[in-house]
Amino acid sequence: MSATSEDAAQPGARTGRGSPLVLLHGGGPGVDAASNWATVRSRLSARFRCLAPDLLGFGTQLTGGAAGAGGLQGPRAWARARARQVLDLLDRHGLERVHLLGNSAAGGAAALALMAEAPERIERAVLMGGAGTGPLPRVVPFYGSPTRESMRATLGRLVADESTHRELLDGLADLRLEQALRPGAEAAFRSMFTDVADGPPAADLARLATPVLALHGERDRVAPVDVSARLVETLPCGRLEIVAGAGHWIHVDRPDEFCTLVGEFLSI
Repeated sequence: MSATSEDAAQPGARTGRGSPLVLLHGGGPGVDAASNWATVRSRLSARFRCLAPDLLGFGTQLTGGAAGAGGLQGPRAWARARARQVLDLLDRHGLERVHLLGNSAAGGAAALALMAEAPERIERAVLMGGAGTGPLPRVVPFYGSPTRESMRATLGRLVADESTHRELLDGLADLRLEQALRPGAEAAFRSMFTDVADGPPAADLARLATPVLALHGERDRVAPVDVSARLVETLPCGRLEIVAGAGHWIHVDRPDEFCTLVGEFLSI
């Protein structure tokens, strides 16, 4: 069973009164939904009815469900499992049709897989940072040197200018270090980046009819803009917006512009 902060008796998982929007967080070491969306959650909730689950392999879902079984290997398998996780979440909340906001290689890839598996359940989608459609990283982040300094450096690459977010990044480094060092976290994380022949792609991009807005930071140091450009060229209904001055974490570097772009696209 997937978990939101509502399920964990914490405030704010399902908020807002507008159209339902599922927030699917990114895939960095130690991430969870609450910390991923903290900079924009209240603004998005003012316009949409938001749900923000911890995805399989992270946060409350580190040892639950398919992640705990240890059978998932490779990004495609994880994307498909997370798509099924979100479908279960929608069913439990009685939501027939929703918008998606998918961040990078975890949430973005899960969103694509979900659009392939149940297109009738998805109205529109916003994908960030290439949605995991680029090449796998040459080195798995953080775990080669699992220290606070390594975590802080990993997080620093996600923004365009570390000096403007020093307090935020320092706090996140402490939180995410603790979560990344929990039992089972490293094994789960490494399995997400295993280069295996794990069947067909989680989504045939050329067959996805869902309208998609791809957002990419102009100064992204994790995935080049070309990754999102290729993505929208393949999607039948894709559009690319390059956010000037933003890094991989557009919602942190440019939160106002991010919320405006998301809100406008999902309200068409």
